Amino acid sequence: MHRRAFLTSVFGASAAVAGLSGCAQGNAAADTRGAATEPLAAKVPAGTSLKIASYLNQQQLQFRLAKLPQLPFEVSGWVNIGAGPDVINAFRAHSLDLANNAGIPPIQAHYQGFDAKIVAIDITRKPNYLFATRPGSEIRAVGDFKGKKLAFSQGQAQGVVLLRALKKAGLAYDEVKLVPLTSNQFFTALQSGQVDVAPLAINQAPAYLKQYGPKGARSLPTDVVDLLNLLWAPQSVLNDPAKAAAVAAYIPQWAKGQVWQYEHPDVWNEEFYVKTQNLTLEQARGVSALANKPLFPPSWDEAIRWEQETADLLAEGGFVKKFDVSSLFDHRFEPIAAKAVPEEYRR
Repeated sequence: MHRRAFLTSVFGASAAVAGLSGCAQGNAAADTRGAATEPLAAKVPAGTSLKIASYLNQQQLQFRLAKLPQLPFEVSGWVNIGAGPDVINAFRAHSLDLANNAGIPPIQAHYQGFDAKIVAIDITRKPNYLFATRPGSEIRAVGDFKGKKLAFSQGQAQGVVLLRALKKAGLAYDEVKLVPLTSNQFFTALQSGQVDVAPLAINQAPAYLKQYGPKGARSLPTDVVDLLNLLWAPQSVLNDPAKAAAVAAYIPQWAKGQVWQYEHPDVWNEEFYVKTQNLTLEQARGVSALANKPLFPPSWDEAIRWEQETADLLAEGGFVKKFDVSSLFDHRFEPIAAKAVPEEYRR
């Protein structure tokens, strides 16, 4: 399939305030990298509100269980949305102001001509995904992907994990059949045999394997890491001083919430995986055992390098045009997350 037709088919189907003052000092210069240039306000103005993504309602649950302080602004909507293409559409529709995604959606948004910026970074050091096969498949390793139909969502983390795994295995794009789907279609595509393989989040795999493992489906672990877990927002939101201040106030809560979840796996297993996702406690413990320790780097240098490698990988395949990804980062927010967590969570 021609790459541009491929893109069309994919997306046609589918201490908060305290941290602000420090960020406002010395970070107002913004930079030749495309970020907004106004200093961040030290206080969120009264009446400010944000619409924030919370896939499967995880964010509200995390904040409640962690007993974090009340946010200094109104959350006018917790939007149950997670997939990159859906987030971009919601940004365009002005129904979402801030989202939590991996590194690839901001690249895709840029390619589509939508201006948005990364405002917080969490580095992941362990794989968050594995490959699942359709029932009855004989595939045993990534090297067996040659000639097979692979679920591919170019606007999501799963897409870059697949591309990096293919590159590592020495397989060219034209040696496999990339089937354009979004991640919420992967289960159905596997079950029906529309694809031979799909990358699944580690916490999604137990449910699929429980149902289809007896029919010959299996998982193939990969050591390919999707490095970035990030917050990002439309440039129009960040151009609003009140909303930008609210975003900056949200980042410490986001970072502290992830630290709390990592340090309290037993509570999270029971309250989220068992009570809301219908996993058994044993399955929940297996998922949590693979969880990444959250790491909030004071400097985004590594993140920018990784994002550039990802964009270049997509450009090599003709999926996007080559560009300098430094324009995707708003450096006014760079130190905020790291300042909100203990030293062991800063890397």
